[in-house]
Amino acid sequence: MRGQQLSDTFHQATGAPASLDITRSRKNIDERFEQTASPIWWDAIESPIGVLHLAAGPHGLCRVDLHGDQARFLAHLDPLARTEHNPKAMGQISTQIAEYFARQRQAFDLPIDLEHVAPFQRRVLQMAITIPSGTVWTYRQVAAAISNPKASRAVGQALGRNPIPIIVPCHRVIGSNGNLRGYAGGLDRKRMLLELEGAL
Repeated sequence: MRGQQLSDTFHQATGAPASLDITRSRKNIDERFEQTASPIWWDAIESPIGVLHLAAGPHGLCRVDLHGDQARFLAHLDPLARTEHNPKAMGQISTQIAEYFARQRQAFDLPIDLEHVAPFQRRVLQMAITIPSGTVWTYRQVAAAISNPKASRAVGQALGRNPIPIIVPCHRVIGSNGNLRGYAGGLDRKRMLLELEGAL
């Protein structure tokens, strides 16, 4: 108690806020954050290609991580959002992904949130969504489809940063020579997904 009084006296003498004021301020900030921060719900599910971490906000699914590393996954979520592990909120997403791996679903019926994606990448990802299951396109075909036929390399870079793999099926895009290239989840997973869909 004596130490606290000395500390408060020092803060008064120097014009700095007292420790109690700092504590109250932090509490107010935390409460304000809880009231105003946009929520992001997340969950982790098992799949034939490993543990998938999923995140969604009010506008839809915003991240799918294939690496199975929870800390890495959480570090990529919006730092201004309020994150909450909530399997119930992620139920529809988890169900559709399970149906996909069970070969009971070829297309996803989920809202997705690409709000934080740059405009060019958004166009590329939206085009990738239109590629039917069981088929593959080349990077050149995607570039032509977005009316930018010389942008094959940029298309590959945009797909390589896809925040929602599987649901946004960047795995369905391959090299012009038929080779599998550039999958952030690893080429083994890319091959497994294409084999699952009957494209290989």
